[in-house]
Amino acid sequence: MSAQSRRKFVLQAGAVAVAPIVSAGATRVLSKLPNRKLGFAICGLGELAESQIAPALQKTEHCRLSGLITDNPAKAQTWQAKYGVPAKNIYSYDTMDRMAGNSDIDVVYIVTPNALHLEHTLKAAAAGKHVFCEKPLEVSVDRCQRMIDACKAAKRKLSVAYRCQFEANNLECIRIARTKEFGELRLIEASACVPKTESNQWRLKRALSGGGALMDLGIYALQASRYITGEEPNLISAIETKTNPIKYGEVEETVVWQAKFPSGVLAYCSTSFESVQIARVRAIAERGWFELEPAFDFSAIRGRRSDGKDIALPSGDQFAAEMDDFGRCILNDEPSKVSGEEGLRDVKIVTAIYESMKTGNAVQLT
Repeated sequence: MSAQSRRKFVLQAGAVAVAPIVSAGATRVLSKLPNRKLGFAICGLGELAESQIAPALQKTEHCRLSGLITDNPAKAQTWQAKYGVPAKNIYSYDTMDRMAGNSDIDVVYIVTPNALHLEHTLKAAAAGKHVFCEKPLEVSVDRCQRMIDACKAAKRKLSVAYRCQFEANNLECIRIARTKEFGELRLIEASACVPKTESNQWRLKRALSGGGALMDLGIYALQASRYITGEEPNLISAIETKTNPIKYGEVEETVVWQAKFPSGVLAYCSTSFESVQIARVRAIAERGWFELEPAFDFSAIRGRRSDGKDIALPSGDQFAAEMDDFGRCILNDEPSKVSGEEGLRDVKIVTAIYESMKTGNAVQLT
């Protein structure tokens, strides 16, 4: 199969089939999209927003940076000068309700700490704005559901920033799995780790993060096991360890978990805040294997197959791709494959991993 053909596959969340990225029908729909770009207000102007999201917005086809939400006036002023955001489109977290009358803003992209996602989603939805939210969706199943319900009540869309579901090499792995090039899947191995997380980060404060390495990094490995198999796990077993219990007094440092899927596929996943940096996924099947390393980075994702072929498709800008997809979903009034419900599914599994860590027992999922 040619590289051009391979790029035509995308994951349908929770399903086992793949569909063309742009079909003939979709091309006709896209040709009818309104000329105006959807206005995105970034909520939380931290490092990710500054280094990745704002630059990516400049590359999008259907989106534009039109607003800022921050409690840091100096940072707002710097961003305003750099991107030409009008003063009337700059809000604090306490004044988000005033966006209701602002037609320049269609979407709020939430990039605040995990446990603030609910608060900011409720405010955005109440103001009549669609919500695009960084992962994880929230820190508990109940809080995720409240976000979903609020957006549905406001008739606004809610999506999660699972950028790897828009990255060509991850999509190629999905295609290989679905078409069974190496036969039936048997095992998934996935790891997401970074070295020496700074002790003053909000990620180490449970009240803001909801958890440590699992919430921040492990969710990439969890997502990969789900979108490669196309299934939801029905059994989880997990264990954690801490080499620095003082630093990680509130959250987990290193976690390993195993997941069993209905087809019989087993996944072995790991995550850590205190190891060499790694972002890897390998799928082992009846007649071969395929893998990505690095698998979850912002760029330079690549991999290989057991038959000697490389997996090395152009990644593009993952942030631009996911925002443009959300823009198309809004303009066409179509569901997103990374909907709030997709985020909820991950948090349900994360909750089961925490339960298994705490009790030492396997947890059955329904």
